[in-house]
Order: sequence, then structure tokens, then C-alpha cells
Amino acid sequence: MYHNPRAYNAVPIGVVLRRTPGVTRWQKYAWSASAVLPGAAPAHWHELRRDGDAVEYHASTETLELHGAEAEAYLHGLQSETPSVYVIIRQGEGEHPLDVVLVTASPYEAQDYTDSGEEIVEKVAMPPLLRELVKDFVDRFYEEEAFVKRKRDKRRVDLVEDGIGDPRIGKAGDIYASPAQLRRRVQ
Repeated sequence: MYHNPRAYNAVPIGVVLRRTPGVTRWQKYAWSASAVLPGAAPAHWHELRRDGDAVEYHASTETLELHGAEAEAYLHGLQSETPSVYVIIRQGEGEHPLDVVLVTASPYEAQDYTDSGEEIVEKVAMPPLLRELVKDFVDRFYEEEAFVKRKRDKRRVDLVEDGIGDPRIGKAGDIYASPAQLRRRVQ
């Protein structure tokens, strides 16, 4: 049960993508999300650092939206061994090799994106500042729903046999007879 399922917070999150040389001859580069930057300014593939063949880019700044209806999912993510943010990436259609589709703190939403196989879902450790923001949001909007065990009614439904005692059937012996047999008996 939640106070207000429509309540939400929005935080700009910079996504840092790391490009390293590919390990096979079929893949020139390997890409991964290496960090997120809470409160980042807008950016579009700004090179942050270069270390030999490895390059890190501030690929984009996306909005992380926290919705009250997802508070249970955020709590689940915070209780994991390493609280994380999930970056959903898709093959780029423009001048850049990848497009950042979404940043989410919900492990449930991230799992939904793994079903299609179209997107790449990267798990990035939550910075302490973002972890506190998500924790405060969960504290405000999540209420544990009390478990109520379902009770069975005492009525015995297995005692009634359907079709037995049908007034359209002449005698008890004909209950399970096929229509063809009934026609032969009548003639």
C-alpha cells in the first residue's frame, strides 16, 4: 500500500560509457556503462578520459524518475549486496554506436528490458548521494503491505456430481450413454 502512487522525483543522471578494444576479431570494441553522475549537466558523447586504448565518454544525461508505485522495487534494489542503477542501452542509429534509452533504479523494470534482447542492460553501482536520495524516497512512499492469509470456505464442492439427475434423461442407466445409442433404443 502506498501513500500516493503518482508521486515522483526526477534527477538528472549522466551516463559514462567505456569503450575498450574487442577481444575477438568480429567485435572491434566492447562497450560498458562504467559510472553514473548524479546531477550532471547535459552532454552528448563528451570524452572524459583516455587510458591507452580505453576511452570513457559522458554519453548523455538522462532523467532518473522515481515513482511511488515502484517504491517496493527500489527497496528491493537498495537491499541488494551492491545497490545499483540500471542503464538501458540500444545500438545507435545515428553517428554514435550506442543510444542510452533509460536509467532506472528499479531492478524489476530493468529485468523487463532484458526480455526482448534488443537492449543491453548494464548494472552500475549507485553513488552514495544517489543511494541516499532513493532511500529517502522509499522511506516517504513505501508502506509494507500486511500479509493476509486466504481462508478456504468449508463447503464441500466434491459431493455434487454434475449431470447426474438431469430431468431430460429417462433413467439412471442412460446418463453416460452416447446420443447414437439413445436413438437406437428409441426406434
